[in-house]
Amino acid sequence: QVQLVESGGGLVQAGGSLRLSCAASGRTFSSSAMGWFRQAPGKERDVVAAIRRSGGITYYADSVKGRFTISRDNAKRTVYLQMNSLKPEDTAVYYCAAAPGVAVPVREYEYDYWGQGTQVTVSS
Repeated sequence: QVQLVESGGGLVQAGGSLRLSCAASGRTFSSSAMGWFRQAPGKERDVVAAIRRSGGITYYADSVKGRFTISRDNAKRTVYLQMNSLKPEDTAVYYCAAAPGVAVPVREYEYDYWGQGTQVTVSS
């Protein structure tokens, strides 16, 4: 079984940067596409970014393109989300997720494993 633990969330000012980390345990990490989701109050959990198992192909929601970068280090079993030029609209709980067997997972139901989430708050 895969366990995911997020870290790096916190309070930042608009325009600032924050780097989230997701540490994974289990033997299937390298064979799983990974993604970051976020859920703001009153909204559904939506994909922010996803990365293939190889790390060479990524997907980003239009709202974060050019500002966020997803990366992974399979040797460290860790996925990162570098967030730059943060906006108050980015405030949400961010979740790390794993999708074994799916090449390009974008929808929530395609992910089998989830972390508990980490709060990111961007002040004006």
